[in-house]
Amino acid sequence: MKTFKALSALLCYPSHDLQQAVPAVRAVLAEGLLPPAAIAALEPLLLSLETADLYDLQERYVLLFDRSRSLSLNLFEHIHGESRDRGGAMVDLLATYRAGGFDLAGTELPDHLPVLLEFLSTRPLAEARGILADAGHILVALAERLARRECIYAAVLEALVALSAADAGTEEAQALLAQHDDNPEDLAALDAVWEEAQVMFGPDQNAGCSTNASRNAVIRIKPVTAAAVR
Repeated sequence: MKTFKALSALLCYPSHDLQQAVPAVRAVLAEGLLPPAAIAALEPLLLSLETADLYDLQERYVLLFDRSRSLSLNLFEHIHGESRDRGGAMVDLLATYRAGGFDLAGTELPDHLPVLLEFLSTRPLAEARGILADAGHILVALAERLARRECIYAAVLEALVALSAADAGTEEAQALLAQHDDNPEDLAALDAVWEEAQVMFGPDQNAGCSTNASRNAVIRIKPVTAAAVR
């Protein structure tokens, strides 16, 4: 189950702690669930995280995952967008986490893929694969979009697609793949996309938590360290 924790670490925002943890991540992957070919495909990302300038790594991460909606690691973004259905899905996911004894306070949303993978690392393998399979169509779309960019993060998503046994031929996966793929370097187009109203999780705009309160009422994985990955 440490494979899920290692893949979670690789999808986290790059930090000095993550750079220091790369040897431990590499060791966990070598002894985990992935076949040799998948482990080899991850090596360029591991090497980049280990040796590249931290600010360059952070800039690349933001350009990919924060600036582009079509590459967002917040899974419900791809199926609910900014609709109110997203709030109900967040509540259900938090309930699943809490039922499993996983309830961490912080800044990331519950549907953030590294957070989900951290949770899955605490669950039995069959259960973890089943939960991951529920997001299989999203993983397929993310893997394909990253591969189109020849991005080294694609190997992480491809590994997750394999672990979930996701089928790229399903109607759900094809619908996502047919959607417009943002260009994170087209700032004008991205500004237009992000001008939509922010999702509210209450029954109406004046009810429930404020935007700031909502940000505080979510979970975050622990900082990535070598000890945490082991």
